[in-house]
Amino acid sequence: MIGLRLRLLILELIFTAGLVGPGVEAQPARVVKIGALTESWGPTPAIIGLRDGLQERGYRENEHFVIGVRFTQGNPAELSAAARDLVQLGVDIIVTAEGGNTAKAAKMATSRIPIVFIGGSDPVGIGLVQSLAHPGGNITGTADLDVDLGPKRMEIFRELIPGLKRILVPYDATNAYAVSQLPTYREAARRLGLTLVERPVRTEEEARVAITGVKKGEVDGIFAPRFLSLNIPWLIFDTGSKQRLPTMFHNSFWVEQGGLASYSATDNQLGHQAARLVDKILKGAKPADLPVEQPTKFEFVINLKTAKALGLTIPQSVLGRADEVIQ
Repeated sequence: MIGLRLRLLILELIFTAGLVGPGVEAQPARVVKIGALTESWGPTPAIIGLRDGLQERGYRENEHFVIGVRFTQGNPAELSAAARDLVQLGVDIIVTAEGGNTAKAAKMATSRIPIVFIGGSDPVGIGLVQSLAHPGGNITGTADLDVDLGPKRMEIFRELIPGLKRILVPYDATNAYAVSQLPTYREAARRLGLTLVERPVRTEEEARVAITGVKKGEVDGIFAPRFLSLNIPWLIFDTGSKQRLPTMFHNSFWVEQGGLASYSATDNQLGHQAARLVDKILKGAKPADLPVEQPTKFEFVINLKTAKALGLTIPQSVLGRADEVIQ
């Protein structure tokens, strides 16, 4: 039985015959079931982008496809069971969000059902695909380049915070992909003259103690990891707000809620790109022959209201580079 924290959300979106729109070919007169797997608490911007991207290709909502979303609320231990559950449900395609953990669970669950991952940080390095050009097997997807973007995010954080020296970096020590990014972060910190206060955690309770226990004065800011496991981003957001500490996130969602800033590939756009891959698979292409796609859009978001509450004056040169400034 799947754990109590695992929830099922069915988005009523159905694929059958009679597709409309430019470049869309007729599909078999049956429902195509897409199973989505995420560590989140519900449909993510990437999954919403997938849905919207399919609609833009002429697939009509509530007529042409169904997406069943398995989300594990930050608990990586439930991913394997959730992936197996999708296989047992007989889905036609599995789509994973948040990259490594979810995609790895799906790949271990099936070698037959096509898999499209959204946001794999280093799909070759973590063994998801043989190469970006020729993925091989039953899997392809969209990479988010977070291994490359992490140092840039840290550089922006330093520009935003005068006197930034010590950064709290909590991470899930059981997540091999999170651990693999540490050398890149350390090298970026050395180059920028920053000190990383690393906090490896293995359970949500450890994460809560490590993050909520930090005090202003011990660190100058908190740097959030790419991954949702162990509820780490929420704990960073909550602690940053209560302790009046600047926070730098991967995803603009947290900035919209009150975090200071984020910089990353746009998850919604990655979902749109994944929709193109799903479309090709539905028309007969094999994942092994579909190159992994790179992000085409990057987003730098600043919450100016939060900056003012923290007593920060953001340089105009930095504000001018932001894609979105939340007032």
